[in-house]
Amino acid sequence: MSPQNSSFAISKRSYDAVIFDLDGVITKTATLHAAAWKKLFDWFLKKRQGKDFKPFDIDEDYRRYVDGKPRYKGVQSFLASRGIKLDYGSPDDDPDQETVCGLGNKKNAFFHEEINKQGVEVYGDALQFLHKLKVAGLKTAVISSSKNCSTFLKAAHLTQHFNIKVDGVDAEELGLKGKPDPDIFLVAAQKLEVRPPRTIIVEDAISGVQAGKKGKFGWVIGVDRTLHAAALVENGANMAVPDLGKVVVETEAGGIIGPLRPALDHREEISLRLQGKRPVFFLDYDGTLTPIVDRPEEALLDHQVRQTLRELAEHCTVAVISGRDLPDVQKLVDLEAIYYAGSHGFDIAGPKGKRFVHQLGQEFLPALDQAEKSLRRRLEGKIPGCQVERKKFSIAVHYRRVQEDKVREVEEAVDRVLHKHGKLRKGSGKKVFELQPDIDWNKGKALLWLLEQLKLDRSGVLPLYVGDDVTDEDAFKVLVDRGLGLAVQGGDRPTAARYFLRDPAEVEKFLQTLMPVCQESAHE
Repeated sequence: MSPQNSSFAISKRSYDAVIFDLDGVITKTATLHAAAWKKLFDWFLKKRQGKDFKPFDIDEDYRRYVDGKPRYKGVQSFLASRGIKLDYGSPDDDPDQETVCGLGNKKNAFFHEEINKQGVEVYGDALQFLHKLKVAGLKTAVISSSKNCSTFLKAAHLTQHFNIKVDGVDAEELGLKGKPDPDIFLVAAQKLEVRPPRTIIVEDAISGVQAGKKGKFGWVIGVDRTLHAAALVENGANMAVPDLGKVVVETEAGGIIGPLRPALDHREEISLRLQGKRPVFFLDYDGTLTPIVDRPEEALLDHQVRQTLRELAEHCTVAVISGRDLPDVQKLVDLEAIYYAGSHGFDIAGPKGKRFVHQLGQEFLPALDQAEKSLRRRLEGKIPGCQVERKKFSIAVHYRRVQEDKVREVEEAVDRVLHKHGKLRKGSGKKVFELQPDIDWNKGKALLWLLEQLKLDRSGVLPLYVGDDVTDEDAFKVLVDRGLGLAVQGGDRPTAARYFLRDPAEVEKFLQTLMPVCQESAHE
């Protein structure tokens, strides 16, 4: 079997979930683990055999004997390769005790020294791959033989990317066998409520791909970050790739979720996509039509941008979807010919007095009132630079001007208030925490609802959404198969958008370039 299979594509038509190993696949902790193992075994062998000892080989010994295995099993496996047998001991053994557990505990101490020196890095291709899977609607899980998994996920800000995790703590509690046995993967699949044949395993260790094959999982991807693709395939991987960005992910409709591309460099391509279609523009406000500023009240719309929106609205439907209150965003944009969706779409108004209010949000107003009082009492005047902004259907806590060492204190206060008000949920954006009604409603739902209300939910209409923040991802996702998403960023953040624009100036330029297409569609 060849190391790569270019015809393979992941989609929800064939698979329900993807289970990732952590070390070496998602995080760059594999090199830290290898360094800690080498430090341990070189110390032990030198102490036991003198200066003529054979050092631990990171390239060969690490991959063959310890990579992907529980810590104590890794100790036993390597020592056996050198003809050494020690008493197993107890997990409570002191790191200086010459037992399997004592050496394992010493390795863990060495590993934490490496973590403190270097931190936890994340592979960019893995993060992009994870995001594409979320866009495609697949569940994700992370597994690790390490008992430090939760610490790593939190340090690398990865917790939210996975539906579940199964780690060394779980393995010990459940009595799971380590790799190459598939126990940990099977438990993860069970927790995800998916069947192994419809589940993909992503592993970088030989013992890991062996476990994937033994567990009869639908597909096993070997991640070749150390030039051992052939060994991965020989031991059970269906394919081996040096970069997870090379793995094709499709939508249910068959469209490829591809790399983010600069919109201005692909104007002709976008214009061709709009030919024969009626374009509908949905635009975020802060960070999209205006630059991000320290105080939300200072985000004023440039005269030229307003003029461009006015001209665009003469030929096609334009809507601004914002987390701001409806009256606030209406005042800032100050154009009568467009639609406005305030409070992430809970409150919508349009030309000629049109008004739509999402009734589900009304019942949450008392809880928001109480939460607002609590937040102001805990934060205003207590943490310099923190600003509590009440909107009709949400509360924004801005911390852009808060000192870095005080941000955690702000979030803890938000979490405490949230705990007291079960009807609310916490969202986040650029330097802001937000409490919103805990219902299945977001900018993507607002976009679809608005299309339906305006009778534009039909073939022949092409919606475009332009936004800059994580709250805009819900809108990008609903347009993957039916429109165009454009993210305002440098092109480096994982997103469900298809194109990117670098800043509000490029947004205005992009809208100008599409004006002829809009004028043409208006006359068809």
